[in-house]
Amino acid sequence: MKRVHNVAPFLFAILLNGGLAQAAEGPSQDELNKASESTDWLLPNHSYQSQRFVNLKQIDRSNAAQLRPVCIYSSGDTNRFASNPLVYRGVMFFTTGDTTIAISASSCELRWRHDWKSKLKPAEVKSSSGIVSNPFKSRGMSIKDGKLVRGTSDSHLVALDIETGKLLWDKAIANAEKIELIIMAPLIYEDLVIAGIGISELAVKGWIGAFRLSDGEPVWRFNTVSDDGEPGADSWSEAKDRQRGGGGLWVTPSLDTEAGVLYAAVGNPVPDFFGDTRLGSNLYTASMVALDVKTGKLKGYKQIVPHDLHDWDLTVAGPIYKGKGSKSILAVGGKDGFLRAFDRDSYEQIFETAVTTQKNADVTPTVDGVHACPGVLGGMQWSLPAYNPQLNALFAPAVDWCGQFKKADEFRLISGQLYMGGSYTYDPVEKSKGWLTAVDASTGAVKWKYESKRPMVAAVTTTASDLVFTGDLTGNFLALDAKDGSVLYRFNMGTPIAAGVISYAVESKQYVAVAAGATAGFWRAPPGSTTVVVFSLP
Repeated sequence: MKRVHNVAPFLFAILLNGGLAQAAEGPSQDELNKASESTDWLLPNHSYQSQRFVNLKQIDRSNAAQLRPVCIYSSGDTNRFASNPLVYRGVMFFTTGDTTIAISASSCELRWRHDWKSKLKPAEVKSSSGIVSNPFKSRGMSIKDGKLVRGTSDSHLVALDIETGKLLWDKAIANAEKIELIIMAPLIYEDLVIAGIGISELAVKGWIGAFRLSDGEPVWRFNTVSDDGEPGADSWSEAKDRQRGGGGLWVTPSLDTEAGVLYAAVGNPVPDFFGDTRLGSNLYTASMVALDVKTGKLKGYKQIVPHDLHDWDLTVAGPIYKGKGSKSILAVGGKDGFLRAFDRDSYEQIFETAVTTQKNADVTPTVDGVHACPGVLGGMQWSLPAYNPQLNALFAPAVDWCGQFKKADEFRLISGQLYMGGSYTYDPVEKSKGWLTAVDASTGAVKWKYESKRPMVAAVTTTASDLVFTGDLTGNFLALDAKDGSVLYRFNMGTPIAAGVISYAVESKQYVAVAAGATAGFWRAPPGSTTVVVFSLP
């Protein structure tokens, strides 16, 4: 096994034209459109449809127990790590904080490293546990036409040359001084870079927008909390509450390229537990919104939790898949602990399946407090379910962790503090656990459940050999049989797995890459540095 640690960056593509490095040409739009058929990993969730299914069969239930690490890359970064790597032509790309790294996808040798220098001092956010220096980091990037695009901690979009890591352009797209943060991995389609802001609890007003891939200039914006005169504005009792109403976005949307429709999951309204200041359904928070990808025009929506009072963001919109009778279906999930499926033509709900404990979920928080499940860290977080078309099954990671919701006795908005409208107390960490639930993608019937001692927030990938790869906060990388959930292989990374788990091929050999590292303190997981481990068969 080869370990690569803090290797000095260097150029890896010097062409024979006077010794100058040239920008790569791909991946092209045609390659991205066909990403679902590729054995590279070209988009944050493998394809625009976000199925996280890879047509690879070398690793199967008969040999998965023989998996071994072949190389390790450690950046030494101890900040939160939730990035989903990409792989193109034998090179892996991932993000850590404000650093972007390219390594060999089969040997972990460093190709290049780019460190973004923030133009602002880190913002400070006060919480009940003290001051937290803006810890919300990039969850990844997208690539196209020789460019890698990602967000930064000071709310810029930056484009890098994927061959060299050279900065091609940067554009401030949000107000970092107001803690408008870019967290989601952008999505590139044609000459558009789709990106949005979160987190709701910092009293921001969310939006998702498109920017030109060529130079970062804005093209369109959709407000997830409406401005005056926009549809949905009348679902809030006061205009001033909309200006700080939340609706942040955490996760990369899914895209139907044939119809040109983008599906995005919108987070919770704020203040979280104090709804008296925001009477109404509070559109488009806790909703799936369908947008015209070229214009940003709203084509439809489905609000999952009207007037949310529990911090139950809708977190994921996807995957897109075909159901019985070729019905076009969209799966959605969120922190309310349900996996749902909708007909994409009618928005009719097809099924609703609980993937976590449900207790007092319909009880409004009070000043004295209400113990409810899921808690604010419950349900589905930032990793989409994976869809296996051979088994017609969804595999959803989730967190089972309850707690006490308390509404504030009076309304308070204090600059620099989390805008919760009350407080929340977690149950003891020993009572937290995780689930990976396999669900029939047509009916919602539970096929099997895998229980973890700690929450499951890591990415999930499924393959043509009917395997499922994922991880948990104990640091266990898992390979499971997709048919019955039996564990075929387990490897402890020594650090929590809260980031990407992907599978791909280099020179016809199948690999699995696991990204692990530090998570937020409230997960009560052991510390660790950013680490990518690549596995394969002997």
